[in-house]
Formats: sequence, C-alpha cells, structure tokens
Amino acid sequence: MTTTQTEKMLPGKLSSALHVRRQAAVPRGPYNVSPLYVKKAEGAILTDVDGNELIDFAGGIGMQNVGHCHPKVVKAVQEQASSCMHSCFHVMPYENYIELAEKLNELVPGDWEKKTLFINSGAEAVENAVKIARKATGRSGILSFQRGYHGRTLMTMSLTSKVKPYKHGFGPFATDTYKLPYPYYYRASLGTTPDEVDASILQQIEQFFIEEVAASDIAAIVMEPVQGEGGFVVPSRTFVQGIRDICDKYGILFIADEIQTGFGRTGKMFAIEHFGVAADLVTMSKSIAAGMPLSAVTGRAELMDAPESGQLGGTFAGSPVSCAAALAVLEVLEEEKLLARAAVIGERMHAAFTEMATTYDIIGDVRGLGAMTAIELVENRATKQPATAATARILERCWKNGLLAVSAGINGNVLRFLPPLVIADEQLTAGLNILTTAIAAEYR
Repeated sequence: MTTTQTEKMLPGKLSSALHVRRQAAVPRGPYNVSPLYVKKAEGAILTDVDGNELIDFAGGIGMQNVGHCHPKVVKAVQEQASSCMHSCFHVMPYENYIELAEKLNELVPGDWEKKTLFINSGAEAVENAVKIARKATGRSGILSFQRGYHGRTLMTMSLTSKVKPYKHGFGPFATDTYKLPYPYYYRASLGTTPDEVDASILQQIEQFFIEEVAASDIAAIVMEPVQGEGGFVVPSRTFVQGIRDICDKYGILFIADEIQTGFGRTGKMFAIEHFGVAADLVTMSKSIAAGMPLSAVTGRAELMDAPESGQLGGTFAGSPVSCAAALAVLEVLEEEKLLARAAVIGERMHAAFTEMATTYDIIGDVRGLGAMTAIELVENRATKQPATAATARILERCWKNGLLAVSAGINGNVLRFLPPLVIADEQLTAGLNILTTAIAAEYR
C-alpha cells in the first residue's frame, strides 16, 4: 500500500459511475459495505476499478480463508470447467462429488460413520440439516439461539435472531422454531462469573422444556460454535458441552453451524473441535470452495440416510466445478499449514486490539477464536452503551484509507475481522495501522 494510493479520493471515477448504475439497476436490498467496485483480487489484496489497492480484513465475510484467486484453486476450476461444467448430480453423477464427500466425512469431528450432502449456500445447508433432523427424529421443533444468524430463507430467517435488517417485514415465519439464550459474558450482570452465566442458561433451557415445549418434541438444537453476525461471541467449553449433554439426555440432535467458523478460521478445521464435543450434523459453506457456490451437510450416516431418494438435492447442488475448487482448498489448507497460521494471525490481532484498548476507551471488549477476532465499541465502558454510529464512521474511514472490514452484533457496534489466512505479515501490520488511525480519529 503506497502513500499515493491511500491519498486518492475514494471512491474513484469508475467506481462512482458503477455505483450510479447499481442504484438504477439493482434493488437496495443487497447491502454494500462500500461503494468501491473490485476489478482484481489476489491473496489478501483487492484492487478496485480505479486501481486502488485495499487490504482485505473481511475475506468476503469469511469466504476467502485460502485467499482470493489462489493459483491452485483457479487451476482446479479452469480444468474442471473445460471438462464438464455441470451435468447435474441427479442426472449423471461425477467422481469429485464423491471424493469431496469422502474427505469431509474424515475431517468432520465424530467417531462414527458419516455421509455428506452438497448444496449451494449456507442457508440451504441449514435448511437441509433441519429437514434431515426432522425426518430422522420424527419430531418438528427446532431450537436456535439469541443473536444467532443462519440465513435469509424462510426457515433460516425463523432461526435467526436479529430482526433488522434480516427479518423485519418478512413474517409470518416458520412454525415450531424457538430461541434459547446464549452466553454473552461481556454483557452479563455485574459480578456474574462465566460459570454462573453458563449454569443459569443451562437451567433456563431445562425450564424451557417444562414451560414452553416438551423436549420430546424437539428434533434439533442449531448452534454456531462462535456466533458470527451476533458479534463473534465465544461460549465456554462448559456451555457447549452442556448443550451436548442436554441433546444426549433428550434424544435431540446437535447441529453445529460451521458456515463462518469452518475450514481453519479459528485455528482448527472446525470450531467445534475447541470445545471437546462432536455434533450430529455439521453445516458448512463460505470458505469451503474459496468463492465458488457450495455448501454441505455432514453427519451421522444413519441420520443422513433418513430422507428417501429424491427428498434431498437440487439442480445446481454440488456442481463439479465447485467440488473441484473445494478439493483444492483442502489441499491448500494442509500444504500451507493455514490452521497454524490462523492461530498466529489471531494472536497478533488480539494483542494489537488489546494494546489499542489501553489507549482508546471506545474499545469495550476484545474477543475471538483464532483468526476470527472482534472488538466491541461502546460509548461508555461503565454503561457499555453500543457505539453504533462510531462503528459506521470507523468502517468508512477504513475503506477510504485502504482497508476493508465489516461490522457485526445486534446493535452493529462490533468490528469483526476475517482476513485471508494467507495474509502477509506486512499486510497485516499495515491493515492494523489503518484501523488504529481510523479509531484514533474518534478522539479528535
């Protein structure tokens, strides 16, 4: 990142012209973090149509763990596209669907036989996990958590907690879906320990089965091992194990939503590995194929086989091009030791944020797991009032000075960071410097 580049007025002429066209041709529903339009992406650098380079701390919201346009992934896509773009797995299947399923069956935690289904998006993965759970258990109830995010379809909106912008005006929602509390240690009552928070919530769940819905009517509990859109809230090992115990006690299936946390992001292949439990079903997408549309559900073989032939799938589900990309992603993660790299990136970012917090009291909390890190911004550390407006200003200063990042949290006051795991040390340092300057501007 050169001084000349960061001094350019952003957005430039070409991005500005494209934004005018976008507003005329595309509905306002799809949100844009910035009015900049990408022309080229490589590793952890995005170049816009005006030639401005930006360091990527968003990674397509966790989609680019192996980096943009990794040569091995690009080559795999090109070779597959020149051979067979898509025959539809239901019409004439192909080997790389099976090969990828075999690899995920080995990688997903759980000491039991597994099978894998491929579909297109994260929301589709959650939808299909719910279908499988209901079919396998003969029950209809699905539990999710406060602040959880699972997608924009009817079912996944119903499981999602944040009303605006995701749910407002789109009801009525799917029936037999219920919300459970999820630990948020930073915002717990003053003097309450994490252990007390966990014990209280686990007891509330037991009470829920008495007061609201019988446990015998619940098919599954869907949980993000680390909440993504909810603000990168990390539960304790005790809490996650407590949920697993509740599932085992009542014959409820545990669905781990690893769509944002998977494929090395937290320093493990899957975040659930940090908590010493295995899920019955695991949903995956985002970084599974480095930007190609693909998602998956991997689970216990007997559960995956519960739906009958023809009850799962889709025309574009598990395309050979996307499967080729995903197989290349798995090779890159191993060859370049990106799980270990994620831990190093996370340590560096956490240390930098902790240091920033000693200077800037707008930073109320620093948290995360591996290279899935966040800082929560507050107006006042005593009251913990969310600094929502300041968060938006900081993000705008970031992209105007060459750093792309995104927000999260129910109140939009959390800066979340998902840089590609291939980011170079000097790029990471430069990005952190831009962020520091953007936060410091709040004090002028």
